[in-house]
Order: sequence, then structure tokens, then C-alpha cells
Amino acid sequence: MSVSTAGPAVAWDWAKAAAAAAEDGPGADTVIFDVGDVLGITEHFVITSGATARAVRALSERIEEAVDLAGGPKPICIEGLSEGEWVLMDYGDFVVHIFTASAREYYALDLLWKDCPILAANPLPT
Repeated sequence: MSVSTAGPAVAWDWAKAAAAAAEDGPGADTVIFDVGDVLGITEHFVITSGATARAVRALSERIEEAVDLAGGPKPICIEGLSEGEWVLMDYGDFVVHIFTASAREYYALDLLWKDCPILAANPLPT
């Protein structure tokens, strides 16, 4: 991952666009965690779930398009597309985690980051 360069306000707008795209598509239980004070290498984690590996891959495409339409960057890297159980989209200023329900339960990122502020849960489109 790279160090944030756009600033918290802009990163927040892009993270909201990603989360809204997830909720508009086949995403479920979407949350945005403010991890900037803890990690220092990114501002936000967007975490969402897709019902199947196919839905997870579709969500990654939808999110990438939505961030681009919001004036955001292309992902620095995308990991996990071939498996479709956990896709990580690194935008530098924020990171999107897209899980199948079983992978989300297994890795429990929501519990790992529970002490960080949740900035949005099931956000509405911006």
C-alpha cells in the first residue's frame, strides 16, 4: 500500500462512492472504518460482502467504476480476483475489502477493527 496523498476529505468522498456502489449492487452489510489514526498508511477501510464469488468480482468492477466516476484514482492493485472469496482493492487513500459471507466471517475484519470509528454503515448513494 502507499501513503495517502489526496487528504482525508477527498479520500472520504471516494470511500463513500465505493460503499454506495457496493450497496447499490449485490453488496451487503457495507461499512466504512476510519483506520487512519491507527494505520497511518491509509485513511479508510470499506468492507462489504457478496453472496458468491461471482458477486464479489462483480462488486469489484462496480466499485472501480463508481470511484472513477467520482473523480477518484484507479486502484494501485487488486488482489484475489481469480479466487473471488476476498478481493482487496488498494487505492492508497482507502482500501476496499469485498468478501463472500463465509470469508468475511472467517477473517472477521469487522471485529479486528471494531475499536476504530465506523463512519458509515449501509451508506446511501452520494
